[in-house]
Amino acid sequence: MATSSLASAASSFMLSSNTISNTTTRTSFIAFNKTNSKFKRLVVRAEEGEAPPPVATTETKEAVKPPPPPPIGPKRGSKVRILRKESYWYKGTGTVVTVDQDPDTRYPVVVRFNKVDYANVSTNNFALDEIQEV
Repeated sequence: MATSSLASAASSFMLSSNTISNTTTRTSFIAFNKTNSKFKRLVVRAEEGEAPPPVATTETKEAVKPPPPPPIGPKRGSKVRILRKESYWYKGTGTVVTVDQDPDTRYPVVVRFNKVDYANVSTNNFALDEIQEV
């Protein structure tokens, strides 16, 4: 673990004063000298002059936002009929709990039923083509 003392850092610190020339350019100079370091010197220079002109912002980027895509599937709370033949609730009706709006989701619609199946479960996920709004 490398250790450094504040006294050794303060002894090798040099700060020059700001100078003002006829062109109203201000220069600052900072140097850090440390003899035990791999780098013998670190120099930081900053010049201030006239500010560059601001970049023109285009308001068309903010004004022209693409409209959000239309919602996928039935609305929350609507009644749906199940069309998946291997489902316990086939031809039964349930209530939509949520619909995942990600188009890559395989079974985006979560449906809750009044009766439970053999595993005491009352909700299940279905694809958009496996349900029909009632």
